[in-house]
Amino acid sequence: MRITASAISLNVEDVSVSAAFVKRHFGFTEEMSADGFVSLSRKDAGFNLIFLRTGLASLKPESLKHRKAEGILVAFVVEDIDAEYRRLRDEGVRIVTPIETEPWGERFFQVADDNGVILQLVQWMSPPPEGVAS
Repeated sequence: MRITASAISLNVEDVSVSAAFVKRHFGFTEEMSADGFVSLSRKDAGFNLIFLRTGLASLKPESLKHRKAEGILVAFVVEDIDAEYRRLRDEGVRIVTPIETEPWGERFFQVADDNGVILQLVQWMSPPPEGVAS
């Protein structure tokens, strides 16, 4: 198999709210959109971030139609976690987990948009343990 592109799709109540949040604070750009759908990209992200309105008629499988993006973290590994923390805090972004460093070397914090989508920024302060993707 050869993968030519990747995407993460998240169901949210208000597509425009989540799209505006990642465009403003994370530098994503809109590739395409329609009623209840937006696909965003960033060259260095390695995937498209797609937001779908909950209840969208075209959403398959049917069992997901009314479920929301809960229990999912969208994580980005960055080069200067402390600078990103200050930047997002200064921009008024809601920080739901303050910056902390795990014993295994992962320094991170988490923010949330108004739909409750959690984005986590990570910097490895020491090389990640063997078998952990950086």
